[in-house]
Amino acid sequence: MAMNLKMSMKLSQSLRMTPQLQQAIKLLQLSRMELETEIRKELDENPILEEVSDTSEVDPAQESSQLSSEEVNPESGKEQQDPTKQDEFDWDSFVENQEKPAAPSMSGGNEEIMNYENIISSKQTLKDHLLWQMGLSGFNEEEETFVKIIINYIEDSGYIKVSLSEIAKSEGLTVEDLEEMLPFVHEFDPPGVGARNLKECLLIQAKHIEEDTYDLVNIIENHLSDLEKKNYNAIVKEMGLSLEEVIDLCKIIYTMDPKPGRAFITQDTYYITPDVYVHKVGDEYVVSLNEDGLPKLRISNLYKTLLKQKGDAAAAEGTASSDANEYIKDKLKAAVWLIKSIHQRQRTIYKVTESIVKHQTDFFEKGAGFIKPMILKDIANDIEMHESTVSRVTTSKYVHTPQGLFELKYFFNSGINKTDGDKLASESVKLKIKKMISEESPQKPLSDQKIVELLKDHGIKIARRTVAKYRDMLKILPSSKRKKYF
Repeated sequence: MAMNLKMSMKLSQSLRMTPQLQQAIKLLQLSRMELETEIRKELDENPILEEVSDTSEVDPAQESSQLSSEEVNPESGKEQQDPTKQDEFDWDSFVENQEKPAAPSMSGGNEEIMNYENIISSKQTLKDHLLWQMGLSGFNEEEETFVKIIINYIEDSGYIKVSLSEIAKSEGLTVEDLEEMLPFVHEFDPPGVGARNLKECLLIQAKHIEEDTYDLVNIIENHLSDLEKKNYNAIVKEMGLSLEEVIDLCKIIYTMDPKPGRAFITQDTYYITPDVYVHKVGDEYVVSLNEDGLPKLRISNLYKTLLKQKGDAAAAEGTASSDANEYIKDKLKAAVWLIKSIHQRQRTIYKVTESIVKHQTDFFEKGAGFIKPMILKDIANDIEMHESTVSRVTTSKYVHTPQGLFELKYFFNSGINKTDGDKLASESVKLKIKKMISEESPQKPLSDQKIVELLKDHGIKIARRTVAKYRDMLKILPSSKRKKYF
């Protein structure tokens, strides 16, 4: 078979992801905090960028539009002020003022007031609490060494998840040494700390509160699964006790803490700053972007002037100066594109939020129970953008509304068919299920099938497995575990 080589021309279209486009997509999907971090990073790396401290200065959006045709091509444009003639900082005056002692203020109006919110405080950890108790227990040096090793293997929940044999092997000890000192750790506060499983944790707590009777210990050791399911009748049958006696014993167990160390777990509070606000003005809802806290960028006047006035001179002087000129050009292009990308991101968030307000007017007027079914395609068609763009701009972006603070993705819900042919948002169905369960009798909780029947009476057609799925999403236990005998 003969092999021939030939040349041919082919015309085709393809999408190329330029670095600028990749940056725009990246900025679009960043959260507010991540965007601020990214801007700070660019400010550190790009000397062309400056942060505008005075809000009355030129808008970066207007400045960037002029730069696209003027600063990138330094040969065009009018001559600007010589940077060597710009105002310099008065160092002599600064040093003189620093050397002068501050005059005491009689009124106290100019004194700096301590902001106690800025004081860093540290919370005692579980390990610190246990080591403190160890120091008060009168152990000798060898015993303290063993106890410290045991404490080091206690997790934040209060349990020891590593077997004593593994601890002894890794620390070069014998299992007997650890087993001898472990009961002393079990005497420490909080009760149950140092347990290796739930059963041991509950038994330790029963001993602490002096309720370690035969029947209580029997329930903990042999009937934990029935206790979890609240299957009191099975416990009654096995132990030969009355239902009232079993319930009284279970009440004691329910007061115990299955995770004794969680009281010492430090939980940081994370505050969400909305990206956009929705206010009601008269009969209309107005969308406004939240620009507070975001650095406002502009192009450095110094580098703009250097690029314009020294461009021709740099090329004539040699390669080094020409390379510096090219470096400034590249950084200038990157700075202009960054400013444009940030403003494009903000405009997209505004357009998407405005479209959501238009589609979900009933929600803003009446609350979450009146949210409508809506998918990404509905918003994408309205603002003439791709669905992937809408998906990126609604991820980790939050809107403050008269009904509360919500992630933009919250407004996208699938539709549940009603018996009258209309559709109801899945979020509305979840709220109805949550309300039904909150109003149920604790002694006779609603089963998933019963909820299906009640929803059908309200004209909502839904399967039992869907009810179970929504209930799990709402973190609500099944009816068998919600039942209360007391």
